[in-house]
Parts: sequence; C-alpha cells; structure tokens
Amino acid sequence: MFRILKQYFKRLESKKLLRKKNIRELEALIGHKIHDPALFVTALTHRSALDGKKFKESNERLEFLGDAVLGLVVAEYLYTSFPSTNEGVLTKMRANLVNKNTLFEISKKINLYQYLFIQEDLLSNQNIGIRTILADAFEALTGAVYLQFGYDSAKSFIVENLLQENIKKGVHLVDDNFKSQLLEYVQRQKWDLPRYTVIGEEGPEHERIFTVQVAVGETVLGSGKGRNKKSAEQEAARIALERINPGLN
Repeated sequence: MFRILKQYFKRLESKKLLRKKNIRELEALIGHKIHDPALFVTALTHRSALDGKKFKESNERLEFLGDAVLGLVVAEYLYTSFPSTNEGVLTKMRANLVNKNTLFEISKKINLYQYLFIQEDLLSNQNIGIRTILADAFEALTGAVYLQFGYDSAKSFIVENLLQENIKKGVHLVDDNFKSQLLEYVQRQKWDLPRYTVIGEEGPEHERIFTVQVAVGETVLGSGKGRNKKSAEQEAARIALERINPGLN
C-alpha cells in the first residue's frame, strides 16, 4: 500500500493548491460544484504542510466539525434503519462505522490521499500514522461539505460513501472492542482483571506513537501500538486474545 501512496504523492506537487483536474474529481466525489476551493484546501491540509504562506491553516478544526456531523448522520441513519434495536446496540453500531479503521478504508477507496497536502516523508512512518491521517482527512472533508453545501448534502455524501456499502457488508455488526472481549473472557475464567500499562512513547508531539502492554496477574499477554493510548490498548487486547484463545475472535 505504501508504494501506491508514494506514487500518488510524487505526482502531487505539495506546494501547489488544488489544480483544476483535482477540483473536478473532488466535485464528482462530493456531488457539487465547489465555489470556495480555499475551504477544501484547508480540509485537505495536514499540519505538516503548513508554511505560513499558501498553507496557513490545517484541517484540524474542520476535522472536529466533521466528526460531529458524521456522528449525527450515522446516528440518525441507524435510528431510522433499525427501529427495533436498543440504544446500547445502536451505540456499538455507530462506533463500528465511525472508527478510524473504517474511515481509513473508505478514504483508500475514494483515493482521498491523492488530494491531501502533507509532507511526503510522513509516508515512511508506520501504518498507524497514515491510517489516522487519512481518517481525519475524511472527517475534515465531511466538515467542509457541511459548511459549503449544508446538512442534507453532507448526509448524502456520508450515506453514499460510508454507510450503504458498510451496512451491506455488516461492518456495523462487528464486535471489535477487544478490551471488552478480553475483560469478559478473563472474568469467565475467574482470572485477575487486565491491567494496561504505557511502556513506550515515540515520535514528534503531533505524530506520537504509544506502546501499551496488557497483563493479567503477573503474566504479560500482549503489547500494541497506537496513535493514542486507547487505540494502543485495543491493539494490545487484540493480541492478548489471539494468544490465550486463537479461535475467540
């Protein structure tokens, strides 16, 4: 995957703004003619590309907004589509559909990385980094669609690109809360509760990678890496589950 990503980034001159070809492709993706390209440049600008001239603002604020819009649209869609499903299950469904892994897969499918403004050397980082960057960019793009074209357009963009296919594939039903699964397993075995410990941090402040270790009693069952402590804990729990019961997940 990284070879393909590098090819895209070599074609993209990172110090130029969106070219006409890129704008037309982006318009086709979101289903609207863009009348404020600057907003979408911001949505596609990673903080590593900021230079104080052409790129003065990163996509982090739009990511914040897009995350909220995404959560509302997905919640509304699930509430309407599954009228007999209780709140707890709906919450898990929503989490599956808006988590970083799902958004990363959608970003790959729509080739979002070909529009992104970012330092190319970030592609040499571990998979963890680029997955989060692309997931965040999808949220930021959602925020830009909402600001420029309104809620209904943002909803159509999300339903078409995120919800329809993933609902059909059953992504909303997958139980990927490995910490919860591990807790339930050790409780059934009457073992000590899992204990998570941060054992390492690396990388610059804005690209921090955490390493977390999970132990039950005195036995270390696994360790995982992530862009934040929660994702590292989930990865550690997943590895622990594979170790103690390979057929469990």
